[in-house]
Amino acid sequence: MIRAYKFLMRPTVGQTIALGEMLRDHCSLYNGALQERRDAYRHVSKTSVKYGMQSAQLKDIRAYDPERQGRWSFSSQQATLRRLDKAFAAFFRRVKSGDLPGYPRFRGVNWFDTVDFPKGGDGCRWNSTPHDPVTRVRFQGVGHVKVNQHRPVAGRVRTVSVKREGRKWFVVLTAEQVTPEPLPATGSVAGIDLGIANFLADSGGGFVPNPRHGRRAAAKLEAAQQELSRFPRRKAKDRTRNHQRAVEKVANLHGKVRRQRLDHAHKTALDLVRAHDFIAHEDLKIRNMSKAPAPKPDPGQPGGFLPNGAAAKAGLNRSIADAGWGVFLTILNAKAESAGREVIAVNPRNTSRQCPECGHTAKENRPTQEKFHCQACGLLAHADTVGALNVLRAGLVRRDAHPA
Repeated sequence: MIRAYKFLMRPTVGQTIALGEMLRDHCSLYNGALQERRDAYRHVSKTSVKYGMQSAQLKDIRAYDPERQGRWSFSSQQATLRRLDKAFAAFFRRVKSGDLPGYPRFRGVNWFDTVDFPKGGDGCRWNSTPHDPVTRVRFQGVGHVKVNQHRPVAGRVRTVSVKREGRKWFVVLTAEQVTPEPLPATGSVAGIDLGIANFLADSGGGFVPNPRHGRRAAAKLEAAQQELSRFPRRKAKDRTRNHQRAVEKVANLHGKVRRQRLDHAHKTALDLVRAHDFIAHEDLKIRNMSKAPAPKPDPGQPGGFLPNGAAAKAGLNRSIADAGWGVFLTILNAKAESAGREVIAVNPRNTSRQCPECGHTAKENRPTQEKFHCQACGLLAHADTVGALNVLRAGLVRRDAHPA
């Protein structure tokens, strides 16, 4: 099992400058490799440049520019080139499947915030001073950087990454571990229904309220963005001190909301994993659910459009994004795997319209957002609880049909 650890680093002023230069030079390498691929394909010969060809050029690049590219780890530069190669592979995959292509773009210095070291000990070393009570990580060209290690790292460290978030620096480790002991069996099963009014409803009748972190911070974020909008758009190196403060204020508010959302998802998922052996949830297509409605041309007025509910849908899309269902389900699956629990996704079709008692399915069974009233047997219940019960039933059927 591979597990990731993220720790805050506390670099000195000189180390902070060196880390920033490392990101800048890797960004330059990424953009140069992207430009080479673009120019080669635009040539009459339509040449395709691959990772192996660009990796072979690294030796000459480092010799030609020893003060910049030559001072960083060779393997980390190869990882940056692989990152570009993966971007192109994803681009061609989307073209082939008919999705929105998304051609790889050039990265600005402020948008390139991660450098990967694919192997511990090659250009970097975790816990580089074991005799020191303070944990440190060593990077080639930077030195031994203090790390705020708030929990022990179990297993063998495989990869190390440097990540910049605002003015903070983090080290991200991936460690290979033996499969952990599963949690004791509880004999409990549960189905969950994700929503907006309540973040989660379970088949036992329980509810987890929606914290709405984004909505709570909306007023502060709006004020900060209005303050930022007063400054003209400039590159980072040309910004005044007040302009930079305004940029950082917006970024800090977004970062706080993101951390709050992650914290809520981790705690909710952990409670579910500890309480239940089997968890079923809806297989939500979140990207499709949050799409903007298609425009409706007005046949009586050329160039005009009819109302299509875009304003109301935009508010719903904000609420869906604020709930963070995708992040939560990813965390839930990871924690369940680590704890030896089983999680199954089921088709959400008609889960909130089907009566769990008699099986009658009709749109009229759900007269309001929260109320469920079966037109056949008269069952009265909360619509989200009914949805969770149907999700659990479908999950158990699927589990029994395809036993592990």
